[in-house]
Amino acid sequence: MTFTVLIITLFVVGYLCIALESVFEINKAAIALLMCVGCWTLLMIGVQSFFPEVADGVGLVTGRIQHHLGDAGETLFFLMGAMTIVEIVDSNGGFNFVRDAIKTRSKRKLMWRVAFMTFFLSAILDNLTTSIVMIMVLRKLVQSREERLIYAGLIIISANSGGAFSPIGDVTTIMLWIKGVITTQGVLTEIFIPSLISMVIPAAILSLSLKGKFEKEQNLKVTEVTTFTKTQRDVIFWLGVGGLVFVPIFKTLTHLPPFMGILLVLGVLWTVTEIFHRMQQTSEDDTMAKRVSDLLSKIDLSTIMFFLGILMAVAVLQEIGVLTTMGEGLNEAFAGNYYLINGIIGVLSSIVDNVPLVAGCMGMYPVAETGDMAVDGIFWQLLAYCAGVGGSMLIIGSAAGVVVMGLEKITFGWYLKKISWIAFVGYLAGIGCYWVEKFIY
Repeated sequence: MTFTVLIITLFVVGYLCIALESVFEINKAAIALLMCVGCWTLLMIGVQSFFPEVADGVGLVTGRIQHHLGDAGETLFFLMGAMTIVEIVDSNGGFNFVRDAIKTRSKRKLMWRVAFMTFFLSAILDNLTTSIVMIMVLRKLVQSREERLIYAGLIIISANSGGAFSPIGDVTTIMLWIKGVITTQGVLTEIFIPSLISMVIPAAILSLSLKGKFEKEQNLKVTEVTTFTKTQRDVIFWLGVGGLVFVPIFKTLTHLPPFMGILLVLGVLWTVTEIFHRMQQTSEDDTMAKRVSDLLSKIDLSTIMFFLGILMAVAVLQEIGVLTTMGEGLNEAFAGNYYLINGIIGVLSSIVDNVPLVAGCMGMYPVAETGDMAVDGIFWQLLAYCAGVGGSMLIIGSAAGVVVMGLEKITFGWYLKKISWIAFVGYLAGIGCYWVEKFIY
C-alpha cells in the first residue's frame, strides 16, 4: 500500500509540473522522463508487495517494461516518421499551394477558407504542424494583429476538430487507432460530422466580427526560397500528403503495424527528394548527407521524449491496478453514462495534456466484445472526439494552442475571453450531433 501511494503521489506531482510548465519554466519532456523512471523504480523496489506470488520479481518488471516499451515504440516511430515527412514537404516548398488556395481580399471568405483548409489539413498531417503552416501563411495575408488573432483562434479550433475525426490527425487518435479500439472506417464515418459541426459553429460566430476587405497591398506575392521547380514541389507535396493518407490503407491491406506504413512513405519520399536535390545540385559541397542531416535535426525530439515518458509512466499505474480501479469508480459515479464521462474528460483535456488522459483511459477500461466498450463503440469514439476537440477550450489545452500562443504571443486571458466560450459551444454541439447520429441509427 505504501508503494502504491508513493507511485501515485510521484505521478500526480509530475503531472502538475507538466500542466504548469509555463510557471516552472522546465520542459515537460524532462519532467515526464523523471516521472517515468521514478515510477518504475518504485515498482521495482516494492515488487513483492504488488506481486507476492511471483518468485522472480525483477524478471517480471523487466519483462513488463519491455512489453510496454514495444507498445509505446509503435506510437513513437509513427510520430517520428510523420514529423519527418511533414518537415520534408514543408522545407521544400510543398505547402506553398496553401497560401495560393486561400488567398482573397474578403475577410469573411478568408476566414472560411482558413477554417476548412486547417480542418482537412489537420486530418492528414497533425494539428500541431497544420497550425504552424497556417499561422505562417496567415502572416503573409493579414497585417492587422487584432484581426490576425481572431483568425489564429479559429486555426486552433479547426486544427483540433480536424484531427479528431482522422486516425492520423492527432496524437490521441493515433494512440487509439494503434491500440485497435477505433478503426479508420469507424472514426471517419461517425466522428466526421460531429467534428465538422464543432468547427463550423465557432467559425460562423467568429465571422460576425469580421467585415469588409483587405487592402490590395496585403496580398503581395511571396518570393520563393526553394530551388525546386513548381512541378517538383507538387510531386513532393502529393507524395507526402498522399502517402500519409495511404498509411491506413496499407495497414488494412498488409495487417502490418501503422508505423511500417509510415516508414514506407518516408523511404519513398526521402528517395525522391534526394533525386530532386541531385538534379538541382550545382556544387560538390552540396551533398545529400548534409541536407538530410540538417533536416532530421529539425525534428522535435523533446516531443518524442515527452510521449515516451508519459506513456511509460501511465503503464506503471496500469500495472499496479490503479487505472482499473479509477475506471470502475467513474462508471459507478456516473452510472455508465459515457457521454458524461467523456464530456468531462474533454473538459479536463483543456486543462491538462490529453496524451496522458487518453493513455490512462486505455488502461482504465478494457475492450469488450460487444456494446459501448467494443471496438468502434460509443465510449472509444467519444473519447477520440472529446480528447481532441476539448483541448480547444483553453489555449494551453492542446499542442496547436500552445504553438499558436507562442507564435502570435496570444495571452491566456485574451483567449479565455474571446475564444473559449465559442470553442465550448462547438464542443457541446459536436457531442449533441454524435448523440443524434446514434439515436437515429
